Amino acid sequence: MKMLTKELESEFAKQGYTDGKGEEKTQVLAHYFAGSWDWWATEYDPKDRIFFGLVKGFEVELGSFSLDEIEQNSCNVKPLGGVERDLYWKPKSLAEVRRGIEENGR
Repeated sequence: MKMLTKELESEFAKQGYTDGKGEEKTQVLAHYFAGSWDWWATEYDPKDRIFFGLVKGFEVELGSFSLDEIEQNSCNVKPLGGVERDLYWKPKSLAEVRRGIEENGR
């Protein structure tokens, strides 16, 4: 499974930086998950291969996460519990994702 397609990378480039846009206008373009952890990406820096978005692990918080680390821990490398990209993800606002977590944990 490819963790970042050219099409998805293009969508991140179109969206650009989301700082100051507000959560209703910021689109979550990709969702990754493994066990009880989830990563929702709103930005991607191709030079440093770093995403920015919402992470639900021990806590729910905004922060950066690495494509390299996701790939190193992907289901391609660790088939019985590695990180997967949600192939059925449809972009939605960051506010919608937060509401979903508050309502049902996801």
